[in-house]
Amino acid sequence: MGDGNVDDMKGKVKKAGGDLTGNKGLKREGKVDEATGTVKDKVGDAGDKVKDVVNKD
Repeated sequence: MGDGNVDDMKGKVKKAGGDLTGNKGLKREGKVDEATGTVKDKVGDAGDKVKDVVNKD
């Protein structure tokens, strides 16, 4: 499991906890963690594509 997936899952748990307890701060933290996970995944995918192009030779 990559870093992006870990942040995404952590975010989902925080959001759910925030919803359950009415803690808006925790819910916001969860949203930020999910967004961070998405960015990490996209950066990782872009890096993989660059490696594929470079290693094509």
